[in-house]
Amino acid sequence: MSDTVTETAAVAAPAIRFEDFGLSPDVLRALSEQGYVHPTPIQAQAIPVVLQGRDVMGAAQTGTGKTAGFSLPIIQLLLAHANTSASPARHPVRALILTPTRELADQVADNVKSYCRFTPLRSTVVFGGVDMAPQTAALRAGVEIVIATPGRLLDHVQQKTLNLSQTQILVMDEADRMLDMGFLPDLQRIINLLPKKRQNLMFSATFSPEIKKLAGSFQNDPITIEVARSNATAERVTQTIYKVNDDAKGDAVSFIIRERALKQVIVFSNSKIGASKLARQMENEGIVASAIHGDKSQNERMAALEAFKQGQIQVLVATDVAARGLDITDLPCVINYDLPYNAEDYVHRIGRTGRAGASGDAISLFTEKDERLLVDIEKLIKKKFERAELVGFKPRQRGGDRPERSSSDRGEPRAQRGERTERSDRGERTERSSISNLGSSRREGGAPSPRREKVDPWFLKPYEPSTGETLVEKPEVASKSVKSRQKVAALLGGGPKR
Repeated sequence: MSDTVTETAAVAAPAIRFEDFGLSPDVLRALSEQGYVHPTPIQAQAIPVVLQGRDVMGAAQTGTGKTAGFSLPIIQLLLAHANTSASPARHPVRALILTPTRELADQVADNVKSYCRFTPLRSTVVFGGVDMAPQTAALRAGVEIVIATPGRLLDHVQQKTLNLSQTQILVMDEADRMLDMGFLPDLQRIINLLPKKRQNLMFSATFSPEIKKLAGSFQNDPITIEVARSNATAERVTQTIYKVNDDAKGDAVSFIIRERALKQVIVFSNSKIGASKLARQMENEGIVASAIHGDKSQNERMAALEAFKQGQIQVLVATDVAARGLDITDLPCVINYDLPYNAEDYVHRIGRTGRAGASGDAISLFTEKDERLLVDIEKLIKKKFERAELVGFKPRQRGGDRPERSSSDRGEPRAQRGERTERSDRGERTERSSISNLGSSRREGGAPSPRREKVDPWFLKPYEPSTGETLVEKPEVASKSVKSRQKVAALLGGGPKR
């Protein structure tokens, strides 16, 4: 039976400081330089338990600092093995942190690197979509902490560039998402590669029955830490639902961005094609936008995320690949262009705003066919949404089947266009008339004449009997011709044998 520590987000005692946990001065120095003094509720509960060496299942709503909740005590525990030796053998992998997405792995790696910057501990990150060579070089040089996605980790194991035989701590971050993405077989393989005696930590915003079953298969008497009700949304996030027609959703997103003067917003789409299409529409309307999804290369995705964090991109249109773990400071708003098929993804999506106690807005668009998805979300978060209309929004009138004018016609007065067209048609008729020379192009009464084919004058001439000789070959001529052909055949090797 596992122990349970439950605490609400409001109980974060301001008197607790990071230095109260007995962390190393080097770790405290790194925290101080980043302005961190007081832990969040999940950190205050998890750090002491992890330092005791206990297995942990940590549940907290997104944006509450789960990464520091497990990485800080891990660094403290590994400092006993820290050394400055250049030998790779003195730096075996002692802690493994698994994440479901490349973006989250990269972000966790940045946090870990900043926390242990003043210590001799080494860390690196490995994920797919990029060249393995730099990752291989870092692993062979020796690292104590590896942050990885499951697939690329197994690639390195197969290439024998990674040895997990001395791993003491395993962390599964956003474990429920890893199950949703089909990583269960990979997770089982990785667990089988680890020593039996180790510390196991699982942190996520939600814990489904499947996750609890997985935890029971490899954790040893874990302590469950919950700092907020499971699947709860942040209280400081204002949630708004607007009903629009399906073909007007793109225009509605543009209207909301302009009406609220949003300078930084993440828009979530359920499909890769939908994300790319919406990003193009934003660009065509003068809004700086970019899309990230699974079909983008890793370098493209990371470049877009970095540009968005730096404020160079106004709108980031993303699939759920960006819904987990991304930490963007002071993100004011997220928009659900599509309601998620999985209700739990709604919690993670809107968790991108209102992080670390800040306020934010979560806006969702829905159509009549989305009612079932909306009801599922309401059941999950135990909150009833008030359906609202988007006041002042007027969708663009679609042209229907009307043919689109060419770019040369746009902006040209109708009278000039008609005159130009008439001149062109008249000139074309005159040219056809002069070429065919078959009379007027119209019959009496203004009806157009039927199309006539060109006629060769030679066929109109009267019949004239031929006065030349009959083309009959004389026998001797034919004989010579045959002999000539036989000689040629013999020359080519095809003649008859004598």
